[in-house]
Amino acid sequence: MLCAPAKLVVYPSAENPHIVSTTTMPCEPKKLVVYPSAENPHIVSTTTMPCELTKLAVYPSAGTKNPHIVSTSTVYPSTKSTIPDLKLSTSDLPMLSCHYIQKGNLFLQPPTGVSDLLLHLKESLSIVLTHFPPLAGRLVTDSNGYVYITSNDTGVHFIHANATQFTVNDVVSPIHVPDFVKTFFAFDGMVSYTGHFNPLLAVQVTELRDGLFIGFSVNHAVVDGTSLWNFINSYAAVCSASMNFNIKLNITQPCFVRDSVIISPAVLQIPAGGLKVTFDEFAPLSERIFSFTREAVLKLKVITNNRKKVCYGNGEVNAVEVMGKQTHDALKLSDETVTALIGNWIRNRNGNGNGNAVVSKTVSKNVQTPEISSFQSLCALLWRAVTRARKFPSVKTTTFRMAVNCRHRLEPKLEPRYFGNAIQSIPTYATAGDVLSHDLRWCAEQLNKNVLAHDDTMVRRFVHNWEQDPRCFPLGNFDGAMLTMGSSPRFPMYDNDFGWGKPVAVRSGRANKFDGKISAFPGREGGGSVDLEVVLSPETMAELEMDEEFMQYVSVSGGC
Repeated sequence: MLCAPAKLVVYPSAENPHIVSTTTMPCEPKKLVVYPSAENPHIVSTTTMPCELTKLAVYPSAGTKNPHIVSTSTVYPSTKSTIPDLKLSTSDLPMLSCHYIQKGNLFLQPPTGVSDLLLHLKESLSIVLTHFPPLAGRLVTDSNGYVYITSNDTGVHFIHANATQFTVNDVVSPIHVPDFVKTFFAFDGMVSYTGHFNPLLAVQVTELRDGLFIGFSVNHAVVDGTSLWNFINSYAAVCSASMNFNIKLNITQPCFVRDSVIISPAVLQIPAGGLKVTFDEFAPLSERIFSFTREAVLKLKVITNNRKKVCYGNGEVNAVEVMGKQTHDALKLSDETVTALIGNWIRNRNGNGNGNAVVSKTVSKNVQTPEISSFQSLCALLWRAVTRARKFPSVKTTTFRMAVNCRHRLEPKLEPRYFGNAIQSIPTYATAGDVLSHDLRWCAEQLNKNVLAHDDTMVRRFVHNWEQDPRCFPLGNFDGAMLTMGSSPRFPMYDNDFGWGKPVAVRSGRANKFDGKISAFPGREGGGSVDLEVVLSPETMAELEMDEEFMQYVSVSGGC
């Protein structure tokens, strides 16, 4: 078996003070020997670790689908870390068996030459790592079995790749996400537990013929989506400030405090053979980005909140009918003020602002009805469509899982920029018969009830239940009837201007994908538009694409 090439270290120079280049050399299997110290008081073990397997750089031949790796470097924080080791929480530990998160942005061609651009990106990465020192560290396990992040400034990988056989439109134009996009990310198939002897972060910059892709591979036991996008936004801000001196640098500092209920005394037992993902990594899959305009999402929201009635004179006006008349005027649509819009529409219809319209948010005067969000409405639409596409018998139980942010649900609340995982997965169950025999509103109500119920008490109950049976998160579609929603359309994925403009697309790698895995992104046009990255079996995807209820809301776009 070939083992990892040893690193030929080129010591920092005045031009590149924080970057050490590497090249491939023969090596021997290595022994990880770590002694306790003031900086790493929790490590008292000596472990023989397997070698890392590294892909050799191969120059592409005509027609190749893979980029070639031009260079691989290690980037270190520009100043040494002073933060203590961070204990993994009950939200972090279950992610040890998951792949590294792989998310990235597609950009148009920057005006700067590649050599200068790479230098800017490396130097900016070195600077931003001083604000996010855990990402330049490693995982460590103490003699009691507790796992920590030690911010020991070991560094992160920075990879320069060339894929000029592809264009920006090659990435965004196909109906289904091309498989070559997966090669824009490092650490493919790497499980988060291996962060004990691998970098916790890799940044891959891939040149396209007319653009650039920046892909991030980050250990999922170290960050969730909130922490990841705060880091990426901060990295972009540093780089942009270094290229445009009139831009004021603004970094939202992460919070590394570890004093909440999710920091547990329970120990996760690691099997002798290590950890691996809980789904079939090689099952055939089809992946597509379905785009939904702001107007389409708001129409869905009105349908699912159709308990609202507009009383006018002696009659009623259906809210859906009102919104239907407004779908071509985006300026009149508001995700937060739908009922006000309806009232205004009726008053305008009456020819004056003094109409007798009364908008009610209740079924009756005494019964309050919680508002269903636009995102929950969209999830309900997908739940129904995929259930139809899978052609289940009516008695088959289906599951829709949603990842929720617990930072604001706990009392006392966690800091909004708490660094780490602070998420829990909420399952909603319903038979296929119930999903399809009831209307869209009913499905959305089931999701809405579970999200609203996930308060401080429920978060603590989830923590308590995990402490009774510590285990890794069972990611996958185990009975063929599951959907798992991750990420969020609220994440600032398009706020990443590295100095030459905002991204034109968001894409992800191969990590943690299986039949029924869904990721939500904000739409490129913003304003409440949503993109759903849907991963299904090829047969189910083909059925979904013919589903009339679902596809009527999907926007057709044709690249950049």
